[in-house]
Amino acid sequence: MKLLEGKTAVVTGCNRGIGRAVLDCFAEQGADVFACVRTVGEEFKAHMGELSAAHGVEIIPLVFDLCDEEAMKKAVGEMRKSRRPIDILVNNAGKITPNVMFQMTPIDNMRDIFEVNFFAQMRFTQYISRLMQRNGKGSIVNLASMAGLDGAPGQLEYVSTKAAIVGATKTLAREFGPDNIRVNAVAPGVIDTDMGNEMDSEYAESIIKRSSLGRKGSPEEVAHTILFLASDLSSYVTGQVIRVDGGVKIGNRDIR
Repeated sequence: MKLLEGKTAVVTGCNRGIGRAVLDCFAEQGADVFACVRTVGEEFKAHMGELSAAHGVEIIPLVFDLCDEEAMKKAVGEMRKSRRPIDILVNNAGKITPNVMFQMTPIDNMRDIFEVNFFAQMRFTQYISRLMQRNGKGSIVNLASMAGLDGAPGQLEYVSTKAAIVGATKTLAREFGPDNIRVNAVAPGVIDTDMGNEMDSEYAESIIKRSSLGRKGSPEEVAHTILFLASDLSSYVTGQVIRVDGGVKIGNRDIR
């Protein structure tokens, strides 16, 4: 029995990185997936077809920008029309900004990244959670970050959005518990993705050196943790933030 057999998932940011790994993992485990992306190229179309054929699932692309509320509403309308119960939401889409120290960071930059990494995610979650409430169950998995838990110099706006995701995860877990909707988050460390490789290389290396495993993580390793939280294996887990960071030590102390 596949872990997500008969379930329907909504995953944002499926074109690359962790989102692509989640799409692949969910399809392998039997889920039909609404794959939310900003653009659909020929390579992605071919990949969706290969996944469907290989695993006997349906991959339905929804093309919209999360910051465009009207386009988001239209995408949610397509989900409603399909009459598929939505079992899983993975809020993966987001962006990172170049390292700039706090006193040199324009407030407009902070507003921009909050719109992408927090407000758009919460707006989408409002829509999808209503669909889950109709079904009386669901699992929401948010993408936080190790940085949102520990801080990171030169990344105040990014760190703050991920800290906000952590707070939202814990709050929504309590609000949605009576509806049998679980809400959890994963907090990746340095992951070998395009976004992860945009980190300041010296800072990224310092994190890797402080980790127990001493290497970058892979998108698939994050996706497997998300799979656990999305599946019924974690049916009594909610309000949690799971670090997927290779065992990073904070400062010079090993946190045990």
